[in-house]
Amino acid sequence: MSETRLGYSTYQIALHWVIASLVLFQLFFGESMTTVVDAAEEGTAVSPADQALGSAHYWVGISILVLVIARLVMRLVSGTPKPAEGGTGWMQIAAQISHGLFYLLLLATPFVGLLAFYVGDPWGDIHSLNKPVFMVLISVHALATLFHQYWPRDGTLKRMLSPGR
Repeated sequence: MSETRLGYSTYQIALHWVIASLVLFQLFFGESMTTVVDAAEEGTAVSPADQALGSAHYWVGISILVLVIARLVMRLVSGTPKPAEGGTGWMQIAAQISHGLFYLLLLATPFVGLLAFYVGDPWGDIHSLNKPVFMVLISVHALATLFHQYWPRDGTLKRMLSPGR
């Protein structure tokens, strides 16, 4: 993995935002899958909306898994930009750890979700634990981005909004 450019490529940026949007969809509407699974176990009917959202949760999760793998391959092939200028050592370590946790969650959560769907408990419980972890990690990620935008003003946000050369 090399650090070769000032910013991310158009494809890396697009994948970032598509994956982020899909994850937010999952966080907001994922409870419908729980409703569908519980109804199947109890032999009760679910609303058409919950059925549609439960199905969407399944397919969006698979899409996230595929897109994250594509993003990792792209990262290995294209490299990543150099860290922003002026960042302290602990900030760079924190960024590496948080990005590593994102990739781990983005790969493990859909995989565990598939295990929950096809195998059942305890995988469903494990899958559900990832929601609050994602929410905390996304919040920290967004706050760190805003910090970089308004305090050191080092262009971190711009690197994920427009391609660098």
